[in-house]
Amino acid sequence: MATSANGKTGSHAKKQTLPGMPTTTELLTPTAVPAHKLVLRTLRRSDFKAVKAIMDKVYSNMEGAWSAEEFGALIRKFPEGQICIEDNGEVVAAALAIIVQYSDFGDRHTYAKITGHGKFNTHNPDGDTLYGVDVFVDPEYRSLRLGRRLYDARKELCENLNLRAMVAGGRIPGYAAYANEMTPAKYVEMVRNKEITDPILTFQLSNEFHVRKIIRGYLPYDSESKAFATLLEWINVYYEEEEKLIGNQKSNVRIGIVQWQMRATRSLEDLLQQMEFFVDTVSGYKADCVMFPEFFNAPLMALTNEDSPAVAIRAMAAFTEPIKAKMMELAVSYNINIVAGSMPVYEDGKLHNVAYLCRRDGTVDEQYKLHVTPDEASYWGMRGGDKLKCFDTDFGKIGILVCYDVEFPELARMLSDEGVKILFVPFWTDTKNAYQRVRICAQARAIENECYVAITGSVGNLPRVENMDIQYSQSAVFSPSDFAFPHDAIVAEATPNTEMTLIADLDLDLLKDLNTSGAVRNLRDRRKDLYSLSWTIKKSDRDEELLAQGSDERHPRVSKRKAIAAG
Repeated sequence: MATSANGKTGSHAKKQTLPGMPTTTELLTPTAVPAHKLVLRTLRRSDFKAVKAIMDKVYSNMEGAWSAEEFGALIRKFPEGQICIEDNGEVVAAALAIIVQYSDFGDRHTYAKITGHGKFNTHNPDGDTLYGVDVFVDPEYRSLRLGRRLYDARKELCENLNLRAMVAGGRIPGYAAYANEMTPAKYVEMVRNKEITDPILTFQLSNEFHVRKIIRGYLPYDSESKAFATLLEWINVYYEEEEKLIGNQKSNVRIGIVQWQMRATRSLEDLLQQMEFFVDTVSGYKADCVMFPEFFNAPLMALTNEDSPAVAIRAMAAFTEPIKAKMMELAVSYNINIVAGSMPVYEDGKLHNVAYLCRRDGTVDEQYKLHVTPDEASYWGMRGGDKLKCFDTDFGKIGILVCYDVEFPELARMLSDEGVKILFVPFWTDTKNAYQRVRICAQARAIENECYVAITGSVGNLPRVENMDIQYSQSAVFSPSDFAFPHDAIVAEATPNTEMTLIADLDLDLLKDLNTSGAVRNLRDRRKDLYSLSWTIKKSDRDEELLAQGSDERHPRVSKRKAIAAG
């Protein structure tokens, strides 16, 4: 039933229209919409004419179209890397690419250099990077987002060929309008912050590329970009280095940590038997590494029969070399890497606290504790080391921070910059509040540096060992905090103050995913334009300064509690 303009109703009421309003007939007549049939495929030699026609439109104001010889060379050398989209049988968009070993060119390359001046003799089927040579879309089809389809196809190709990344030099044609107002770096920052829209860079950033740097003279004839270009990279998180038939580096690592019971011991042999028991137990679970706590060998101090703690710990240092030798033997015979806690080392008249890494291939390395607590300095005369090491193992790069060192975030950050994915923290604390500092800082290091952190300490009591008589520990393994990891960012956790071992499996591939697609990306989002971190070797007299700082401590028992609480 219709309603007439005068309000009367009836099946024969006359419908009125306003000037310019479409009639019912016009409304019911469908608008002519082009029918598309899009097909994604690889390019053929016969497509050159269609490709050149598109390039002539896209690059009408600059040199850019490929010759038939260059086009043929691309298809001959790397046919699967030349992709197009056709609509109803006609090519309307294309993406061209080669494979390169990126280290052969580095970040300072030019377009001419990396493409071999159009000859593409730089294509390396055994390379690690997909290099974007060109992407272009017929201007009449730009509203269909075909560029996104081409980039998605490239990403799929990159994953299927197991290439490390996709890299491309991106023009910034919008820069010409701002060249007198700002530098290219400022322009890129403004585009990234969505203050300015660039027809190319904005699109590439929205497709998960990040800017590695800005290149000068990349395309000398590109007046719109003032010859500048952004060096863009997309990381393939599924990339796996070429697997060896044997000895391949693992992506899943199993670690064991020992929550060690301090107990009176009658001899060095007793301690070595206890060590071997735990190495044997953890290796039985096919673990890649086992960690002992800081000063796990403290029971030997009672065997020195020294009343002075400073003299006793120096006497105990005489046991360190045979314990290290035994750890090296166990690492080889049980086929497991051992982070041998830490032990005192007395050399050249200086007392240090040293953690050893005994690898299952028979090699050994060490990490000196860098930050000594006020008590360690004043009560024992202990001194800090001056080197921070990143260790290579058969399951990846690791770092070791001894107890108090984990409370200094700079150290973990520098290890992260070296590629460390697992941080081992042997500690020794006497009270829960002291332990909490180590634990909370370890958890922070895992989140800040997108890595796993394992901590372990000692439990129980040691009569007749002054300055190390009581212990508190709850060993644990921490992860970053994101959806792919445990909800509380704790991979495994021991029962407090109970002798036991923890076995934990760590998926290193999850760390790659976190770095590129995590809810937050701490490593990538660091403001390196505002701050930096560097290592400075301290002079040898720094040790004397530390001793002087601790020389005014009060009664040794008071000093002890203050220092152990620090870690």
